Amino acid sequence: MTFDPETDLRFNRRIKAPRSVLWECWTTPEHIKNFFVPKPHGIEKCEIHLRVGGRFNTTMSVEGQTIESKGVYLEIVEGERLVFTDTYSEGWKPSADPFMTAIIEFEDDGDGGTTYTAIARHRSPEARQKHEDMGFFGGWGTVATQLEEYAQSIK
Repeated sequence: MTFDPETDLRFNRRIKAPRSVLWECWTTPEHIKNFFVPKPHGIEKCEIHLRVGGRFNTTMSVEGQTIESKGVYLEIVEGERLVFTDTYSEGWKPSADPFMTAIIEFEDDGDGGTTYTAIARHRSPEARQKHEDMGFFGGWGTVATQLEEYAQSIK
């Protein structure tokens, strides 16, 4: 994969938790609810069918509003990489207004932790800039901190 700074945003962090635990967190609905959006916002519902073309649907509560996101997995490499998008929903039904494709990568850091990378791919430079302006780096940073804290509590 080639990173395109015109349309992609990337966040990297070393997380003090094993890759296997982070993988479990990212692939289990009960775990997703504990870190996926910056608090005080939350996940009301999460549905995962972990296969290429399978659903990755979330219902978020953000400032009193309910926001539904329906998507599918495009690539799954056990313990290493998840790629999902809201460009399609399950059954390859196109979305009217897609936001991004997410690429989540996990790599052992050699010290019992994980190098965690999140890439958000957008359909245009304008969509990328909108996401950055919405707080991509701060939001994904908060999510990574919440993920680390939660992963450490369950391992």
